[in-house]
Amino acid sequence: MTVRFCDLYIDKCSRTHDQMVQAARSGVQNIAEGSQASGTSKKTELKLTNVARSSLEELRLDYEDFLRQRELPAFEPDHPALARFKTKRCSSLADVRAWVEQERALMKRADKKGQTRTVTDSTGTSRKSVTVSNGPCASVSSSLVANAALSLLNLCCYLLDRQLSAQARAFETEGGFTERLYRIRSAKRKTEK
Repeated sequence: MTVRFCDLYIDKCSRTHDQMVQAARSGVQNIAEGSQASGTSKKTELKLTNVARSSLEELRLDYEDFLRQRELPAFEPDHPALARFKTKRCSSLADVRAWVEQERALMKRADKKGQTRTVTDSTGTSRKSVTVSNGPCASVSSSLVANAALSLLNLCCYLLDRQLSAQARAFETEGGFTERLYRIRSAKRKTEK
C-alpha cells in the first residue's frame, strides 16, 4: 500500500519517497526476521521486533506529515469514513482501492445533494472545502489512502507494543536460548548424580 501511495502521490526523486518505502519494508522484514530468530534468541527477537515497531512509527509520522503539509484532514478514530474502512477489514490493496472508490462515490452523491463539506483538522478548526469533480481528485484520494494507512499503522503499532511486552516478559522469566540450555544441562547433571 505504501509503495503504491508513494508512486502516486510522492515525487519519485524525493528522499521522502525512499524513506517511506524503506520504513514499510523494514517493518515487515524485521517482524519476519524476529519471528524466525525466536527459536534460538529471545534477545534478537525482541530487538528485531523493536526495530520493526520503530520503522512503522517513522512511517506513521511520514503519513501525518503528508496530510499536514498539504492541509488535508487527519481523520479522528471515530470519523465515519474510517468507521466504514474498519468495518470493511481490508486485506489487500484491491480492498483499499475499492473502499476509496466507495468513499469518493459517497462524497460525490453528497455534493450533488447540495450538502457542503468543510474539512476540519484534528483540533476541530475548519480548514477548507473539498470539492470532488467528475474526474479523479488526487487530494481526496490521497487523503483517504493516507488516513487508511494511518489507521492500519495505528493498529500495527498497538499490536507490536503488546508483542514487545509479551516478549520482554518471556525473556525475563525464561531467559535466552543459552540460559535455557544451561538449565536443562544442569538439571540433567543433577539427575545423573
